[in-house]
Amino acid sequence: MHQVDDIDRRLLRLLQDDATLSTAELAARAGMTSASCWRRVERLERNGIILGHRVEIAPKALGYEVEVSLRITLDKTQGNAFDVFISKARQISQVNEIQTFLGRVDVRLNVLARDMAHYQEIYRNQILALPHIADIEALMLVANVKNSESLPL
Repeated sequence: MHQVDDIDRRLLRLLQDDATLSTAELAARAGMTSASCWRRVERLERNGIILGHRVEIAPKALGYEVEVSLRITLDKTQGNAFDVFISKARQISQVNEIQTFLGRVDVRLNVLARDMAHYQEIYRNQILALPHIADIEALMLVANVKNSESLPL
């Protein structure tokens, strides 16, 4: 783990709030010079603390009205079940998140669809065709009460 001081934390908090800040704007809000700010941000990126800058897109604005979380238990009698399953799941464009777990549930897939008919088509033709599925449970998203990727800094 790399050393992160209070100034670094201040920069990270500001960037979490608005990743589009220019170096000059970030430096002004942090109360430091642009050159010093740039060096610190560059170091945070180089050390793998800042992983990138992203744009968040509202799925519903693009017509994705249905979001389903699938909890999947794999048949692990095959030694490469995880690798094969994940490789195939990555090929489904409507799967926007894949997580693996220890416990009864092995994998969680998050699926975006335009409507229920579209989801059923994805589920029947693509999800159920994935290899090594022993059990699957679908949870339809009703409301996103809290969705934050910000860390408590």
